[in-house]
Amino acid sequence: MSQSREPFASLLLYHAFKWSVVSPMLHSYFQGRIYGAENVPKTGPLVVVSNHASNYDPPIVSNCVRRPVAYMAKEELFKIPIFSKAIQLYGAYPVSRGSSDRTAIRAALKYLDDGWAVGIFLQGTRTPDGRITDPKRGAALLAAKAKAPILPVCLWGTQAIEQKGSITPRSVPVTVRIGDLIDAPSSTDKYELEAITQKCAAVINALHDLGR
Repeated sequence: MSQSREPFASLLLYHAFKWSVVSPMLHSYFQGRIYGAENVPKTGPLVVVSNHASNYDPPIVSNCVRRPVAYMAKEELFKIPIFSKAIQLYGAYPVSRGSSDRTAIRAALKYLDDGWAVGIFLQGTRTPDGRITDPKRGAALLAAKAKAPILPVCLWGTQAIEQKGSITPRSVPVTVRIGDLIDAPSSTDKYELEAITQKCAAVINALHDLGR
């Protein structure tokens, strides 16, 4: 698989947005702490799995792993002014509710083939406290098909960023912990995929328990 075919224009936009908006906001406004960045492979296909508690999570994760991450995002997010532009700069692509898993996986495989990392929220939706209680097998299936390692990432504190009725993010402490790489499943057998999925969930929840 190619490791260097990321579109030049996309990379320019990614780095411009990262250094002018996301990184300063994370480190100053959210008092961001990042642990485990050394665990991220710099090149090659990679499936990034994380917990999910706010709409700000995709750019935060991408910033912390220090490489562009393409996200499967529900198409409703692309209707939010400004925010939709932000996530598109970070490689997000829309997936319709009710669309087949095959369609989403095909799109993700294309990004992986182009050397991107692909990000997937392990539970598929936001949880109120950031913990994973019902992980889905989609990330493990994608990793098996792409033969790509899995990188577990934990977001702590992002559930407090968004406040009902306000479009302004709250200035709250955010911590990101990046775990050790997990080898890709050797097959698409559902029992192996389930075992890998549960391992990812356990690692992320254990990192979450470390707190700030």
